[in-house]
Amino acid sequence: MFKAAIDADIFRESIDVIAALVTECRLHIGEAGIQTRAVDTANVAMVSLEVRPEAFTSFSATSEELGVDIAKMKNIIGMMGKGDMLQLDLADGGHKLSLNFRGYQYSITLLDVNTIRKDPNPPTIELPGKVVLSGNALNAAIKAASVISDKIALGIDPSSGIFYMEAEGDTDHIRLEMGKDELVSLQAVQARSLFSLDYLKDMGRVMSRAEQVEVHLGIDHPVKFSFDIAEGNGRVEYLLAPRIEAD
Repeated sequence: MFKAAIDADIFRESIDVIAALVTECRLHIGEAGIQTRAVDTANVAMVSLEVRPEAFTSFSATSEELGVDIAKMKNIIGMMGKGDMLQLDLADGGHKLSLNFRGYQYSITLLDVNTIRKDPNPPTIELPGKVVLSGNALNAAIKAASVISDKIALGIDPSSGIFYMEAEGDTDHIRLEMGKDELVSLQAVQARSLFSLDYLKDMGRVMSRAEQVEVHLGIDHPVKFSFDIAEGNGRVEYLLAPRIEAD
């Protein structure tokens, strides 16, 4: 059983978080809200999402696992206007999800969860470097780097107390340095890794809406981005594997 009402903008934000990496996933619904963890088809990036019951106007659920076509859901939420209220209801013995808003009534057939990859286990890795900055500033740097390259280095220089992002193209170079004055906080530990901008551009569009994003870094390790959604009643983590630099 699952029946809930939620502001369309909050629901759209939650779907966009997942859609940045995958086209389908398992949604775990229960008294604690909605959770999912999914990895992209290339096993390069992972998304973890939690939306607590407080994010909903009304929320009633027993333990359910739903197979959701995220690409189809994203098309539907494109019909929703700002300020719309969305009604969600599990129907047809749990095989369909009903979405009602502004007179529209969608009935979506759910995917067989057995055809969807199981939730990955989060890797246990130590990422000692930590930077907190605005999502908009992070996305702007990602967009700037994508003009000249398909990869970007994220790093921390503890000696000068800066967080830097730099990209190298065939003939061009860009570097952005942010000190403590431009950052919310900085854990100044030596860190640097190279990442694919193809993934970061999609993540960046989502993170641009976040007031603050935590960036956890190591040396040639994955990067973890953590931020709040759903007006503070939800939490997202992105994990992205590094690219190996040629000698």
